Amino acid sequence: MSISGNTRVNRKKMNVLIIGSGGREHAMGWKIRQSPALRNLFFAPGNPGTSLLGTNLPVEVTDFESLGKEVIERGIDMVVVGPEVPLAGGIADYFSSLEGGKQVKVIGPGKAGARLEGSKNFAKAFLSRHGIPTARYASFTLPSLEEGFRYLESLRPPYVLKADGLAAGKGVIITDTLSEARKNLQEMLEGKFGEAGNRVVIEEFLSGVELSVFVVTDGTDYVILPEAKDYKRIGEKDTGPNTGGMGAVSPVPFADAAFMQKVEERIIKPTIGGIRLEGIPYTGFIFFGLINCKGDPYVIEYNVRMGDPETEVVMLRIQSDFLELLEAAATHRLGEYKMEIDSLSAATVMLVSGGYPGPFEKGKVISGHEQVQQTLFHAGTKLDNGLLRTSGGRVLAVSATAPDRTSALEKCYIDARIINFEGKYYRTDIGFDL
Repeated sequence: MSISGNTRVNRKKMNVLIIGSGGREHAMGWKIRQSPALRNLFFAPGNPGTSLLGTNLPVEVTDFESLGKEVIERGIDMVVVGPEVPLAGGIADYFSSLEGGKQVKVIGPGKAGARLEGSKNFAKAFLSRHGIPTARYASFTLPSLEEGFRYLESLRPPYVLKADGLAAGKGVIITDTLSEARKNLQEMLEGKFGEAGNRVVIEEFLSGVELSVFVVTDGTDYVILPEAKDYKRIGEKDTGPNTGGMGAVSPVPFADAAFMQKVEERIIKPTIGGIRLEGIPYTGFIFFGLINCKGDPYVIEYNVRMGDPETEVVMLRIQSDFLELLEAAATHRLGEYKMEIDSLSAATVMLVSGGYPGPFEKGKVISGHEQVQQTLFHAGTKLDNGLLRTSGGRVLAVSATAPDRTSALEKCYIDARIINFEGKYYRTDIGFDL
């Protein structure tokens, strides 16, 4: 019998804690809040937007001890981990060893699974071991800098350099000249991205259009979520430095049934099979950062959590009970689960602070947010004496659905113009390449 949002019978309602404070966590909370299976919703630390959905707890995402205390004291049944840092730090392992916390369902892999995102070198080796299509690569440390220079010389431009560890989505550099690539490699290995750059992966450049595909998995079965395409560069027409994400759309026109069948057969199935074969316990999300090269999908990267701002559009298109889906993953019942996806198009446009992703000022008063007509997810905001202020580089994600992508984006841009704060910036060309 398949599981759907209408088949829940006589099950205990759940207290859920979402760890994180950005637009991704706000969007997941917005969706979970709709579930009849929910009793109470908590966020740690959350933001002013999430406080309208549940209770914010003043605990940082890396303070495992305090998080564990809150989970036990508040009778939390499920913990949904939003960002990558606590996953790489082993938060799922912490809860599995916590006295009184073993019965808590954690949506997020342990430290072993989190290496798929936490180490680019590990991920590339995993892809290679399991025959999953990806770009040719080699990795280097500071003692092998000269070897790295020679490897760069063997490649055709552009040159792709990736910090091995977590660098808040900014550890990838793509440059057109060999001299710039050599300079960047040396700077990265000498500490440009801190410890994340102690090892650098150099990849062959793949030309094509990128997209993001997500699954929820229990390590054996999986459910594919709506795909999305995000826009990382700060400038129009994908120019300038990378950011955490300036907007996203779903669905992606070229990701038709034939293309997605290739993704499932060549990438998703061998990835889940590889996790199982290598004995890696895994409950949670896998984000496949893909590129479409002349109709064939290749893996650019793995993430072990939902993307941001892709989550803001993915959640808008999920018709099923999202909490019930997560519970099915946590209880190894995904094989029975049937996902229902809305045919509408979804779009999100990120409003960011002036200067981002470089230095920017915080504390700017935000106005107009109460007049918007669409769904607004908070990413970097704070409340100060009743005033909503900016507190991060990415501030607010204006999100909307419509019968087509153009109409959804038009709705977003109407509200983007209504909201104001000093230095406000957003891209006006999200979806331009589709």
